[in-house]
Amino acid sequence: MNFQLILVSNELKSSKRNTLKTKQQLIIDKYIAKPIAFLLNFLVRIVGKMLSIDHSLDRDFKRIVICKFKGLGSIIQSTPMIAALREKYPNAEIIFVSTQANEAFLKRIDLIDTILTLQDKNAFALIGSLFKTWFRLVRMRPDVYIDLEIYSNFSTLVTLFSLSKNRIGFYLRSSSFRMGIYTHMMFFNSKVPISEVYLQIARLFGPLKSNPGLFPMDKNIQLNSGFIPKNNYIVINPNASDLRIERRWGKENFRTLIQQIQQKYPDLELILIGSGGERPYVSEVLEGINSPKIRNLAGKTSIDELIGIIKHAHLVITNDTGPMHIAFSCKSSTICLFGPCSPEQYGWIENTKVIYKKVYCSPCVHDFSTPPCKGNNTCMQLIEVSEVMQTVNSFLNDEIPLSSADLFQEKTHYFVSNEALGLVNRSSVK
Repeated sequence: MNFQLILVSNELKSSKRNTLKTKQQLIIDKYIAKPIAFLLNFLVRIVGKMLSIDHSLDRDFKRIVICKFKGLGSIIQSTPMIAALREKYPNAEIIFVSTQANEAFLKRIDLIDTILTLQDKNAFALIGSLFKTWFRLVRMRPDVYIDLEIYSNFSTLVTLFSLSKNRIGFYLRSSSFRMGIYTHMMFFNSKVPISEVYLQIARLFGPLKSNPGLFPMDKNIQLNSGFIPKNNYIVINPNASDLRIERRWGKENFRTLIQQIQQKYPDLELILIGSGGERPYVSEVLEGINSPKIRNLAGKTSIDELIGIIKHAHLVITNDTGPMHIAFSCKSSTICLFGPCSPEQYGWIENTKVIYKKVYCSPCVHDFSTPPCKGNNTCMQLIEVSEVMQTVNSFLNDEIPLSSADLFQEKTHYFVSNEALGLVNRSSVK
């Protein structure tokens, strides 16, 4: 068999610009946004009691705002919820608020009518774009504002100042102080697939008319003739964003895996693509590997090209990061390497084999802003190259891959009544 091996990043050439580092954002969120949100919460509680506003959701809405600043994968996982809202409110304007890095992907989701973005190139750009976005939001007069951020105090403030009559967010015991800012809060269950967590919010508006899946990101993509290789090829993504860099399996592991694939399948052509910012790391992965069949296209792919390559891949091998979710939405055969995050969060994805070494502190992503291992990601280091290579052989030899459903004995049942939603509002929590 002829295969081509393609290394894919979770970013694009347009993301070469510098952005505020995640650690800087966390500091701003903790020491600036949180105290402000804490103080405003009491004021909003008082005003809310004085005005006695009706916040019932069993009515028609003209404008629904959804906010998710971070995580391309989370945005893709929210598309079933967006589809459910679109089905219930076909004439409503659905507005999505995010960062500029996600704008191009959001434009591909035709369920969304309007996109508002913040620029996080630096603090000044963030402040400037924040006021511009806030002004547009207030003028739109949204009926509902759904905040999909779980831990962000900054996002909580944006929700409040949208002046939306109904403000929906997630409840954690550590965030109970926000119960005046949000008019409705949904218990965040970290043991439930994230797409179902988002769908629970859609169920607040009534029973679902259907059971929507992930939006197909490959819908209507535009590719130049001949861009997709004619022969079967493999996509490998060794990257992970700095939201949780510990999700990387390790460049030495990927380098060894590539060498073993080359040795067993010598006709493979290796095409490396990724973001400009990740190009040095991808080059380190390939250090010591010299072959005329290797082409490094990192930082030179459009969004459509990235999606198209993942869509038409014979196999995708990836860490738990953005391209994995693109593969899920395209229903591509995928090998997923998990550690800091549990695969249970993404349900039972077809054509997927999960390799996951659950250690004592895994999954840590929903409990720690800084992982307990301080970067020494034992959960990822326990994954053996031989184990991944064996799974690769199974795919390439057309053996039936295991679905991630094989990891679980019983699926969770999801209910449509408010009593079963885990719904929390500010009058019911002590």
